[in-house]
This record gives sequence, C-alpha cells and structure tokens, in this order.
Amino acid sequence: MSTQTITIGVQGMTCGHCVRSVDEELRALPGVTDVKVDLVTGATSHVTVTSTEQLSDEAIAEAIDEAGYTIAPTEG
Repeated sequence: MSTQTITIGVQGMTCGHCVRSVDEELRALPGVTDVKVDLVTGATSHVTVTSTEQLSDEAIAEAIDEAGYTIAPTEG
C-alpha cells in the first residue's frame, strides 16, 4: 500500500484549539492516516498530512477552510 505525504503552510493558527480543529477536519478526509501540526504562533504553521489515497488540493483547502484557517501562499 502506497502513501502520500503532503506538507502545507497554514495561516492564522495560534493555539491548541486551532491545532485540534485542523486535525479533525483533515482526518475526516478519505484515506488520511496521520496529521502532524507544527504550530508557529504569529507566523505560518506547517501541517503534514499522510494518506493512503490521493488527496486533491481542493479537498485539503476545503478542510483547512472549514476549520477556519487559510493555506499560506506558496513561495516562488
């Protein structure tokens, strides 16, 4: 079984409640087996999602939005 791991930047997270909200929304996506959040208060936090199914950018963005946060713009 192959897995997909994606790390994204998330803006607006400031506390443990924020982490739990993002974690819950992402774990509700089909195939998600793990979510790790590196909370950086006042800056962009990093969220790593591991899944056994292919996740679309749209599905991830919708889950982050549902939790009340936004994906950070990518650099480059």
